[in-house]
Amino acid sequence: MKMGKVLAFGIAGALLTSGTAASAADFSYTGSLPNANAVQFFNFSVGTDSTVTLRSYSYAGGTNAAGQVIARGGFDPILALFDSSGALIGQNDDGGLNVPADINGNRYDVFLSRLLGPGNYTVSVAAFSNFALGPNLSNGFQGTGSFNGRTNAWAFDILNVNSAAQVGAVPEPGTWALMLIGFGAVGASLRRRRRVSAVPTFSN
Repeated sequence: MKMGKVLAFGIAGALLTSGTAASAADFSYTGSLPNANAVQFFNFSVGTDSTVTLRSYSYAGGTNAAGQVIARGGFDPILALFDSSGALIGQNDDGGLNVPADINGNRYDVFLSRLLGPGNYTVSVAAFSNFALGPNLSNGFQGTGSFNGRTNAWAFDILNVNSAAQVGAVPEPGTWALMLIGFGAVGASLRRRRRVSAVPTFSN
């Protein structure tokens, strides 16, 4: 089982670092944020100079690149783009005339298009107004997200890249603290169990 996981991660890493071996493609993702300050991340690779487009559908709805019909009603999304060093390239929360209006007339879906050179990149999905602070991913996010009475659903495409993968989410700061306390308690428990099991037993 462990060897299978190592092999899978190895293959994924190879795809991300050797994007020139694959042709450009479009990738569609859907999901939901557990809370308004959570941030979902994706990695993608570009093999040659390419115009890459990040396009969301969940606010006003529509049909994504995979042909899936997305219902309107999701939160106002922000997509932020980072290079392999973590530097913020750009972020967008309103696509303007590049996206359709919702029934309330707002064009709050994202349309972010950039000419990118070969390499690996990261895109984040967050709820308005949880913008990336920049200039680097390590600077974090504002932590001021809100669903504004809409659902926690998101849907977006990464267009014209060689490979893409969902990589995880960053919880809000309070959740990090609880997680660290939990990890510490689990670690202490495991250490106690090891000590107990290490004590030899003798029988007559």
